[in-house]
Amino acid sequence: MLEQLTRPQRDAGAYTYRYEMHCHCNWCSACAHSSPQAMAQAYYQAGYAGMVLTDHFLSGNSAIDRSLPWKDKVEAYWRAYEAARDWAQGRSRDFAVLFGLEHQYGGGKEVLTYGIDLDFLLAHPDLDQYSLADYTDAVRRAGGLISMAHPYRHADYIDDTILPQPQYLDGAEIYNYGNTPEENRQACELAREHHLIPTSGGDVHREDEENLAKAGIALSSPIATGEELVQVLRSLDYRIIADGQVR
Repeated sequence: MLEQLTRPQRDAGAYTYRYEMHCHCNWCSACAHSSPQAMAQAYYQAGYAGMVLTDHFLSGNSAIDRSLPWKDKVEAYWRAYEAARDWAQGRSRDFAVLFGLEHQYGGGKEVLTYGIDLDFLLAHPDLDQYSLADYTDAVRRAGGLISMAHPYRHADYIDDTILPQPQYLDGAEIYNYGNTPEENRQACELAREHHLIPTSGGDVHREDEENLAKAGIALSSPIATGEELVQVLRSLDYRIIADGQVR
C-alpha cells in the first residue's frame, strides 16, 4: 500500500538519497534529548543525505520560554536549525539540514510544516495560536506544505474525537515508526481517499533512538532547500522509507 501512494519515475535502486522528515532536538522540543548537531551527525553517519528538523512549535511540547517576545521565540527555533546546518557545512559534509515545524493545533493533533523560514515566522506573530484553517492558509500562501503527523495515533495526550480535516491538509504521514501497523494503515487510507501527499517520519528525539534511520523519503537526486523539498513532494517522484527499507 505504501508503494502505491507515490509516483516514482525510476526503479527503486535509483532512489538512494534518504531524508528524515520528522525529528526533534532538545533545544526546542521538551521531549527531545539530543542537540541539533548530534542529530545531524547521527543521520549523516547512518548514510542519510539530509533531515528536516521539525521541533514542536510553541503551542505543543516546546522547550522555548513562552514569555519571551515573539521575535526571540521564533529565532530560537531558527538557531537550532542553523546549529545543525552549520555542523554539516562547516565540515564540508554532503548533508542537507532543512527547517520545519510540528504544530499542535488542538487536542494533541499536530501537523508537520515544510518549506517555511524565519522570515515567514517573523511575519506571522502569534502563528501558534492560529486555527488549523488559518495556519494552513498562511503556510500555503508562503509556498509551504502541511502534512498531518501520525493522524490516527492513540495516546493519552491526544483527543481521538478530533478527526483529521483533509481540507486543510496537503499531505499525511502515512508511516510513523512509533505508530502501530493499524494506525499507519488508517493513515494510508486517509491519504488515498483524499489524495494527500504521503510522508514518512521516524519521529526521532535522540541520537541513539532505535527509530533513527528507519523512516523518511528516498529521492533520486539530492535537494538542499525547503523549496526543493516542497517541489519534490508535490511531484510525488520519490519513495517512502518504512522499517528502514525503500518501498
